[in-house]
Amino acid sequence: MRFLKTGLLAATLAVCALVAWVIWSVRSHGFSARVKPAAYEVFLARQARSLASEPGARSIKNPVEATPLAIAEARDHFADHCSICHGNRGDGKTQINAGLYPPAPDMRAAETQGLSDGELFYIIKNGIRFTGMPGWGGSDEDNWKLVLFIRHLPELTPMELEFMTEVNHMPADTEAGH
Repeated sequence: MRFLKTGLLAATLAVCALVAWVIWSVRSHGFSARVKPAAYEVFLARQARSLASEPGARSIKNPVEATPLAIAEARDHFADHCSICHGNRGDGKTQINAGLYPPAPDMRAAETQGLSDGELFYIIKNGIRFTGMPGWGGSDEDNWKLVLFIRHLPELTPMELEFMTEVNHMPADTEAGH
């Protein structure tokens, strides 16, 4: 019984210390989206993204075949609807994303590419609460094609990038950071 009380006291003190640290951190820079987030904020944001999908989404496989046509259709859809925040390259280097917190992730990075097809589909369709990622709804087929394109982003060719700039009328050299 004494061990249980000691453990409970230690856990309570640890939680109180964590809460005090978070409050101090927030008070030191407020809720500004312009301030680089602390390591714990990055950790919590990634955990929130991993919790954004409904149970079972991780195991859902993409029913759409990765054909050149499906990827091209998704590329144009991404350029028209997603690149405003994620950028044509998927790197998130856009003017809008510069002021967003949490920022739209680099879609080519391991943290995003490591999500399952089902998780990506769920995020596209339903969004992530308390972030800039809206739930787009849309047709399941279009959303599955976007998952194919997200998987394709690390291999995006200069020609595909040019096609995207024609769709969104944003020259490649005007994206922030490029």
